[in-house]
Amino acid sequence: MDKQYTEINSKFFDKWVQDGWEWGQPISHNVFEKAKNNDWFVLLTPTKPVPKEWFCEINNAKILGLASGGGQQMPIFAALGANCTVLDYSEKQLLSEKEIAKRENYDIKTVRADMTKPLPFEDESFDLIFHPVSNCYIEDVLPVWKECYRVLKKGGILLAGLDNGINYIFNDEETAIVNKLPFNPLKDKQLYEASIKNDWGIQFSHTIEEQIGGQLQAGFTLTDIYQDTNGVGRLHEFNVPSFYVTRSIKK
Repeated sequence: MDKQYTEINSKFFDKWVQDGWEWGQPISHNVFEKAKNNDWFVLLTPTKPVPKEWFCEINNAKILGLASGGGQQMPIFAALGANCTVLDYSEKQLLSEKEIAKRENYDIKTVRADMTKPLPFEDESFDLIFHPVSNCYIEDVLPVWKECYRVLKKGGILLAGLDNGINYIFNDEETAIVNKLPFNPLKDKQLYEASIKNDWGIQFSHTIEEQIGGQLQAGFTLTDIYQDTNGVGRLHEFNVPSFYVTRSIKK
């Protein structure tokens, strides 16, 4: 079953987008126009905007949206003058990118690919990689960090939204601890069946060693970090951070 879990997840994403998933709703024309006037923000996690000082000079920058389809962040960067490429495994998320680009009359390169495989780009192709929370849908994150390092130019920036794993221990109502970590449906038949039945997709918890340690192992230098909550639900009401965002550079 583990051989095709990324393909299974891509179909889940397509279904979620069709059902109105919040991370699959493209920005409006008004939001695009505001961005052209330098009134903008983007998210890597549910609620906190990424600090603007974390970015490189966006105008003319080559930006890779890694697992960042859906027409939410790439159109903002395009409005600011960036040269954008988006890689995603969901056809519907990529379709949104194409539709917004057509509506707003800009060019974007869309690539349907599985990020567990080598990225289909030359060495040192990008100034910045924008990677929203998404590696919770893959089992092994270190190869992704190594590929990010490879395709970034020297001095390039990796901005990554990360899940700290706490969401996976709770039931859906966030009232009881029901799962142990690590959360890995490929190693637990019951968990796998529940993941499919409950429409969760095949998700994985990752440790700080895998996430930040993996970036360091790949060669990155961590320059900043912040935490965020789910935005809704009991954990959010108690201000429990369940996500964090890293800014790392390739020196």
